[in-house]
Amino acid sequence: MYKNSIRPEEEKDIKKKEALEIRKSIESDKLEIENIHTKAFGETKGPEIAELVKGLFHDKTALPILSLVAVEDEKLVGHILYTKVKITQTTESVSARILAPLAVLPDFQSKGIGVRLIREGLNLLKDSGVELVFVLGHPGYYPRVGFTPAGVIGYEAPYHIPKEYAGAWMVQELCPGVIGRIKGAVQCSNVLNQPEHWRE
Repeated sequence: MYKNSIRPEEEKDIKKKEALEIRKSIESDKLEIENIHTKAFGETKGPEIAELVKGLFHDKTALPILSLVAVEDEKLVGHILYTKVKITQTTESVSARILAPLAVLPDFQSKGIGVRLIREGLNLLKDSGVELVFVLGHPGYYPRVGFTPAGVIGYEAPYHIPKEYAGAWMVQELCPGVIGRIKGAVQCSNVLNQPEHWRE
């Protein structure tokens, strides 16, 4: 008779989850971070996304950034980057960020690592006073962590999103009362504000 309801194989899974560390990235992580994005997005898109990340790290208009890595057994297995955006066409000031990009090594996908990176990032941003977070991503994935369509509630994407993909442009409110009070067009940092990053 077990002393608890957790079977031995489940205990292994729990220990594995506990072994995963989410932390802020450091300078020496950067090459490995680029490698994560290259492998996660494949031969076609991977190099472009890795170059985007490299550019964002050096883009002064993206500051302040929040860069987090997922580490398992001293190996970097995932990365997420949040950078600054501005809301234009409004007279009110609002602190906002955009999630772009997020990547997990292929062998570590479908294990909840991406969700953990997103949630940890959102918690840290909320604690720092950020009010809104945007993302252009899969409409079947990001609503699981609190994102909702942004265009229909008055937040225009930096580039035109075709109607059939409108649901991919999303926002999450970290400070109650911002959505509905503030509307406008989102302006990204210089590196991210390029049309190639807004096309399928």
